[in-house]
Amino acid sequence: MKETVKAGRRQLRRFVGPVDLADRLEKSRRFDKPIRVLAKAIRDRIGPGKLRDLLHGVPTGKPLHPPLATVSLGCLVSSTVLDFTSVDPRAARMLLAAGIGGAVPTAAAGITDWSSLHREQQRVGFVHMVANLSALGLFSASLVMRMNGRSGKALSLAGLGFASVGGYLGGHMSYRQAAGANHAEQVAHLVPLGWHDLCLIKDLPDGRPVARRLGYIQLFVLRHGESVTVLADRCSHLAGPLHQGRLVMADGEACVVCPWHGSTFKLSDGKVAHGPATAPQPIFQSRVRSDGTIQVRPA
Repeated sequence: MKETVKAGRRQLRRFVGPVDLADRLEKSRRFDKPIRVLAKAIRDRIGPGKLRDLLHGVPTGKPLHPPLATVSLGCLVSSTVLDFTSVDPRAARMLLAAGIGGAVPTAAAGITDWSSLHREQQRVGFVHMVANLSALGLFSASLVMRMNGRSGKALSLAGLGFASVGGYLGGHMSYRQAAGANHAEQVAHLVPLGWHDLCLIKDLPDGRPVARRLGYIQLFVLRHGESVTVLADRCSHLAGPLHQGRLVMADGEACVVCPWHGSTFKLSDGKVAHGPATAPQPIFQSRVRSDGTIQVRPA
């Protein structure tokens, strides 16, 4: 009986599901060298500026890649479904062309986001990218065949298979690895309403940001004379420590730059000046009591 149970456990351990495969991708260093080279090349090619902010989704306050991917993949899936109906073949060709055309800006936004992720996320994202490029190649070949009067249904089905793998890995990055999620949103919910004592103003250096704890929440604190600026310390992009970042002027406003991936936030209101972050940094109101104690509350 015991031997049977042990054999069953060994079989369960040998079984590898999609989650297991994705988890293994996170830990695999096989593609680290091309990942490092490609990510650096993308960052160098698409430097800080309006184009990069647009591709990250800063103007809309949300990552641009997911909605573009939804539209593009929706067209490609729809075209494949129409292949098995009696609808005019031109409809399938039009949807196929629209999906392929939409894949270009989708890929541009996705690879820009990917270049500013943690290495474990980049490992999964690299295979996600390869799968999607394979799908795009197959769908493109299918469209060429259709335009030449031949059937490209088999290629579209193969492309849909690769796109499904890419979509699964994209979901793993978003929901398991929290790529693109707001890593600072919960701070406002974890701090009770009302004013809370933080520290004495005399204990803060003037003009240099430091970290201070409010309960179990870490805050970015910057003193300028008798005024104090307080933000959530963990960057909304990937939770980098803002108090270790540089103070800069961006668009005429004082900002802090995250030391991990360069997200830039305005000190006045926590809004994003430059990506890759798209969500603002939670800001706290502050006041100084007569005894020199700084008090803060969520803005």
